[in-house]
Amino acid sequence: MEQTYFRKGFGLKDAIEGALTTDYHSRLVDAIRANGNTLSLGDLTFRLAQEFGFCYGVDRAVEYAYETRTKFPERRTFLVGEIIHNPHVNSKLRAMGVAFLFRGDDGEFDFSAVTQSDVVILPAFGVTVQDFARLRAIGCVLVDTTCGSVLNVWKRVEAYARDGYTAVIHGKYFHEETKATASQVTNFPRGKYIIVRHMDEAKAVCAFIEGAGSKEQLLRDFAHAVSPGFDPDTDLVKIGVANQTTMLSNESLAIAGELRVSTARRWGEAALADHFRTFDTICSATQDRQDAVLKLIEEPLDVMVVIGGYNSSNTTHLAAICAPRVPTYHIEDALCIDPQTASIRHLPVGTREEVQRADWLPPGPACIGITAGASTPNNKIGETVERIAATRGMSLATALG
Repeated sequence: MEQTYFRKGFGLKDAIEGALTTDYHSRLVDAIRANGNTLSLGDLTFRLAQEFGFCYGVDRAVEYAYETRTKFPERRTFLVGEIIHNPHVNSKLRAMGVAFLFRGDDGEFDFSAVTQSDVVILPAFGVTVQDFARLRAIGCVLVDTTCGSVLNVWKRVEAYARDGYTAVIHGKYFHEETKATASQVTNFPRGKYIIVRHMDEAKAVCAFIEGAGSKEQLLRDFAHAVSPGFDPDTDLVKIGVANQTTMLSNESLAIAGELRVSTARRWGEAALADHFRTFDTICSATQDRQDAVLKLIEEPLDVMVVIGGYNSSNTTHLAAICAPRVPTYHIEDALCIDPQTASIRHLPVGTREEVQRADWLPPGPACIGITAGASTPNNKIGETVERIAATRGMSLATALG
């Protein structure tokens, strides 16, 4: 009987290594790393954060997708959503013949085109319990690239549900990872969840726990962010805190702290263990990149450039960290920089619309900080540095030796 579920790779790394190098490697980034993450060129100085770009989970997901096309070259291959939130990587997979499946107007994935003889790749964010069951019922080959850090959150949320605690998830209710995480409570008949996007929403939950606020108002405010049949009166008596792995670490910890205080006020410190649990589920790669950019912006920088998909949660949070301290430009890739007009297209922090700015690079000597989200490949980082240098009419040929 054919094996139809794979999670550990196919042992084909040697076969795909050349393609991965061609598609994602950067000699320039290697050279900058070797020079202490600094590059001086004319009157420009570039400083790379110590940690940036592809993390282990993303690396694994991309490699596994490439291996899948090598393992099953004659089969139709589908991908549920996006492998990661990076347009360059997803474009490469399309060019390799991978067809993408997206949610329809009803909010559900349409799997009607998938047959038993097809291959379906599950993304690094994972899929919901319900979507996994639907695909298993089809009988197609499933290649699961779900990140290990995400799986750790799932285990935590499942433990909460098993023990009768409602999962309070710090995350974005519309994000695929959070959808998948929240769905894990449905493995248990009485599993419940509520998703809080930021501190203000967490404080609304805290207020209700402490006896203030309206049940009806809370349900209206969280209509899209609670489990079916959610009842605040009973489902906020015992809570366990978790988070989307790519959220701001300090905010997640602060939210957990607020919920702990409110629970202690309601039930008493002595009874806290019977009503509250928490566990920091920010992944180490996200934490490392946030710590590295915090250290980088302690230096005198004139401009900070953050590279990564506009729908990448960890990338947008890196930009949010930088923006209060230094002029920050979140760009999707190097093509957002136009050397001819010396302009940049970017997504300002906290907005949804890309804008163009002509005077973004200050005249004279300038120090430019560079970082990238965990789903951004090195070649996109190298290309960004090249286009910034070209804005000043300089070539990076000498930097490559």
